[in-house]
Amino acid sequence: MKVQDEGPILQVALDFANLSQALRVAREAVAGGAQWLEAGTPLIKSEGLEAVRALRREFPDHTIVADMKTMDAGRAEVEMASQAGADVVTVLGVASDATISECVEAGQRYDARIMLDLAEVSDPVVRARRIQELGVAIIGIHCPIDVQMRGEDPLALLQMVAEVVDLPIAVAGGLNSESAPRAVQAGASIVIVGSAIAKAPDAEAATRTILQAMRTGIGVKTELYKRRGAAELREIFSMCSTANISDAMHRRGWLPGISSIQRGMRLCGPALTVWTYPGDWAKPVEAIDEADEGSVIVVDVRGEGPAVWGEEASKSCLTRKLAGVVINGALRDSAEIRELGFPAFSKLVAPAAGDPKGMGMIGVPLKIGETLVRPGDWVIGDDDGVVVVPKERVVEIANRAMSVVERESREKAEIEQGRTLAQVSELKRWEQQRDK
Repeated sequence: MKVQDEGPILQVALDFANLSQALRVAREAVAGGAQWLEAGTPLIKSEGLEAVRALRREFPDHTIVADMKTMDAGRAEVEMASQAGADVVTVLGVASDATISECVEAGQRYDARIMLDLAEVSDPVVRARRIQELGVAIIGIHCPIDVQMRGEDPLALLQMVAEVVDLPIAVAGGLNSESAPRAVQAGASIVIVGSAIAKAPDAEAATRTILQAMRTGIGVKTELYKRRGAAELREIFSMCSTANISDAMHRRGWLPGISSIQRGMRLCGPALTVWTYPGDWAKPVEAIDEADEGSVIVVDVRGEGPAVWGEEASKSCLTRKLAGVVINGALRDSAEIRELGFPAFSKLVAPAAGDPKGMGMIGVPLKIGETLVRPGDWVIGDDDGVVVVPKERVVEIANRAMSVVERESREKAEIEQGRTLAQVSELKRWEQQRDK
């Protein structure tokens, strides 16, 4: 007998690369009350339909969803997923009517329901009406993860679709203990949660909290598992290390050889760039008066001395409420700057200063190492060094960095339980294969 689908249904998306990790989280989620378990698309692509078989074997009384995201060959894919043990199979809304019809017919043969995923459909309301005519069982409103990272939210679309179809509606897209009850109120009968459970250190407790919020309609505040916009950039970056941010940019964006003059200092803000000759401190100091509050002054002196920055420049920055300075070159008065508590990062520290000749430029693109730094790009510094985030991608990268923080919180919890990092990630399995 299946677990009763009472009230709103909580579907847990197991979007892992490794089946072992997925099963560990599934066990915790089931203990917390989750009704549906989803073999996510990454899991199916990595492990094949064995992931569905494994979930069916271990959880025979739960509804198993195979997130196939079928686009073609509908009959074959639904048959394979159903034979592996799936109760629900997903097909993309951008697929042809012919493919969707084949999925529906195959599902009827194997007693599997078809969930139609409206991700990236150009007119979701019109498509939802048509999909209902084709006989699908569930409409899925889905804000894809790469779109979530840009700050978009699926709930506005959910309400519009709910008004034009009579089918159960599932919704997915960065939902958590705050937004899951709002999804139910907007018309969802199935709430699909991924990161807020799969990345939680205690997936059982996270599942229980979210399910309770869905049933009571009362959200539970969370700082994680949510995607934010431009107004919250400083808040997001304050929760991320430069290592997290670099990971979010595929290990790019760092400024080599530049570090803080004092451990524990952090800086974060949009850049005002300065290019100058070694020892010419005129333009770096003039930039203080041109910088907006909260900015970071980034100075490129080719990584050379003598110093172009010191105590009085740092005091001026504090007066102007600037966030810090980064110098690909030298500063001096380091003891006094540390006493001020001003976030100063540099490649060199030197006692000698140059002269204010005024031969540099303010507000020009810089190239430090392999990283381009432009006015308005975001600069973040901590004990590991400095990273630069392109201004046109700053919201996306901030959200991706938070996703790294969330993933690592789960990994750390598993390590604390006695596993090693290599065991958690099955590292040997994922070593790049090369011809001998």
